[in-house]
Amino acid sequence: MKHLRTVDDVMTRSVISVRKGAPFKDIVEAMRRSQVSALPVLSADEQVAGVVSEADLLLNAQDMDESRAVTAGQLMTEPAVTVTKDATIDSAARLMAHAHLKRLPVVDEDGVLIGIVSRGDLLKTYLRPDEDIAAELREMITAHLVPAGSPLVHVYVSDGVVRLEGSLPDPRLQDMLVRVARTVPGVVDVTCRSDTEVSA
Repeated sequence: MKHLRTVDDVMTRSVISVRKGAPFKDIVEAMRRSQVSALPVLSADEQVAGVVSEADLLLNAQDMDESRAVTAGQLMTEPAVTVTKDATIDSAARLMAHAHLKRLPVVDEDGVLIGIVSRGDLLKTYLRPDEDIAAELREMITAHLVPAGSPLVHVYVSDGVVRLEGSLPDPRLQDMLVRVARTVPGVVDVTCRSDTEVSA
């Protein structure tokens, strides 16, 4: 399974969006058709100008009358909170949580829409097989953390929970191993037990 580390690894590239001039009813229809609760709003140069949500529509629906056309550009929340494809999954998740958002438009260096990432997309990393997580951790430990000839560190993974066991030449390595293991995509939790039987 591919290592899922950045937004580019999990984002949806086919995105339903609306133009700033899209009328109210067209926005509602686009949301219904795509089964989403918010849509990116694009400017004439394809940049993400804002986001229009169901909440924006409902808030304004009561003030509408037949003589006034309400467009996406008038209804949208701006500026849009966006993310680049090179952003890490962790940073995108933090941004979503901080801004209380369910999805983020993904833009290139010019602010042009290239995809969208949802909470569900970010959770894909936790579907990674345990054996893939264990293999990556063993490689990292052998190559970077525990010098050749040092006592072995055994790696066990079950449902994304990592258990590290072994004899470490330096007690400080235990904290380092835990920190490194937590950076591996798909890891839910980490424990480490050395010969001193100190749990992390």
